[in-house]
Amino acid sequence: MRTLSRVGALCAVAAAAVFSAPAAAHATAPGDNGTVKIHDASTGEELRKNEPHVCEFYLDAFGFDSVQKVDWHIEAWAPTADVKGETVKSGAITLDGEGHGRTEDMTLADGHYKLFWNFEGENGSAKHKVFWSDCEDEEPGDGTSVSPSASASPADPTDEPSASPSTSAEGAASSSPSPQGGAEGDLAETGNGAPVGVLAAAAAALLGAGGYLVFRRRKA
Repeated sequence: MRTLSRVGALCAVAAAAVFSAPAAAHATAPGDNGTVKIHDASTGEELRKNEPHVCEFYLDAFGFDSVQKVDWHIEAWAPTADVKGETVKSGAITLDGEGHGRTEDMTLADGHYKLFWNFEGENGSAKHKVFWSDCEDEEPGDGTSVSPSASASPADPTDEPSASPSTSAEGAASSSPSPQGGAEGDLAETGNGAPVGVLAAAAAALLGAGGYLVFRRRKA
């Protein structure tokens, strides 16, 4: 009987432990099961990639427990930090029901930095990311910009074209042969240089005189 009683007591203790385990699990603090990424300001917050070289950026958290509270800060880091470990940015955020959240966009002076992400239920040290802020490449090298008018400016109204249409037209007119073959009002000349009009008049006079003589002779 005593043996049966002991067996029954052990079974009762084991059953109590089994049934109380889920309740104890639900009573624990939020878990350490998320991740945080550095994102360029133009990167969609749904993308789970880390970008260690940025200018304007934000912090993006994934996979944490529902409405988990987070405190974060960013420290200046070697080799560019004047004082390693100096906090240059900090903030707090409460994640949404799916354990996701993002900070506002921010910027830092060019250099090397380290993010520390502290939250409820973390095991051991905070989650962290090292990254570079580099905005120099996003500005013109000499601080000047090229105006569109400088690259393709219209011609100055005072400038004269190298060969105006009127000049070329006049040149073409003067170089082309005259349909009359000579100066205006002149007729073509024969090989001996006598004007055609004079020769024609002389020929007409001769024909007239010859006709008159023939007429007189027949009448006589």
